Amino acid sequence: MRLDPGMKVTDLVQAYQESGSFQAGRLADACRIYKRMIEGKAGIALTLAGAMTPTGMGGALARMIAHGAIDWIVATGANVYHDLHFALDLPPHQGEFNVNDAELEKDGVERIYDIFITDRIMYQTDYWFYEVMTAHKGKTMSTAELHYILGQALIREGVDPLRSFIAAAAKYDVPVYTSSPGDSGIGQNFVNLEIHGIPIKFDPNKDVIETTAIVNALEKNGVVIIGGGSPKNFYLQTQPMLDMCLGIKKGGHDYDIQITTDAPHWGGLSGATPEEAVSWGKINPEELKNSVVVYCDSTIAVPIIFSYILDQVPEQDPKRIYPRIPEMVERLKKETTKPLYAT
Repeated sequence: MRLDPGMKVTDLVQAYQESGSFQAGRLADACRIYKRMIEGKAGIALTLAGAMTPTGMGGALARMIAHGAIDWIVATGANVYHDLHFALDLPPHQGEFNVNDAELEKDGVERIYDIFITDRIMYQTDYWFYEVMTAHKGKTMSTAELHYILGQALIREGVDPLRSFIAAAAKYDVPVYTSSPGDSGIGQNFVNLEIHGIPIKFDPNKDVIETTAIVNALEKNGVVIIGGGSPKNFYLQTQPMLDMCLGIKKGGHDYDIQITTDAPHWGGLSGATPEEAVSWGKINPEELKNSVVVYCDSTIAVPIIFSYILDQVPEQDPKRIYPRIPEMVERLKKETTKPLYAT
């Protein structure tokens, strides 16, 4: 492996590719597959689990959205909630992991490994959320609509979209879904609204229908899976949903990049491989050459992969999926046939 002064990220990835060993080789494969995914005009989803936005990764996602390298997103509610801190100029703080947590609790500080988030940060974020959502009393919405509302509110208030992936998503019409909205500060704030006489409801069926319709409408589909978890399956399930439930055969997703620290032998979804996904009809078996698992901390691997793409792939025109969702849903309804179990 040749290393020289002045090397760029792309040079390092090339060195990894030439070495081809262990996770350095897999990371280089991920960079190449991502590049092919963009050049093949695939619809590119990103799924986000784990405490990624508290580390500042929201800014990296925002840059990739602006570059046209992410077309839609499935994230945990916590990643959405903590992204708002940065947009509102309330960033978390670098801390330590070897501290007295009882003392932190007394001082109103919450810890995510070595990241500190103060009560003040969350109180002010909650207040902003409450003020924005009050205007939508009585509505029933998908989580994509919720995140679009939040992103538009940030843009109206002058937030730089590159400080927040939620703001960037709204600017470039990138729909953002949350597979478990109640499991986060977002869900807690909706309960707070309802208790104070401002009911707003999520419709999980809309999320399932819309995400399935997006995959159906796009000729080619690929995903970058960060961390696994519920967002991973929420994206991948769109293919068996089409095939088994709606009678529409797409053949599985065409590209699959996974960055995880979980091994498959424990049986958890976050460690499940693309090969296992083939058995469910989630991944196209003819396209396994476009699938890779990188076993690495996402805070290490993702910035390298993203930097490679920003350097090697020209900025793309955004697909602007969000306003096209109603027509995609109508197409899905027209193409639906009897499911297999009904024949």
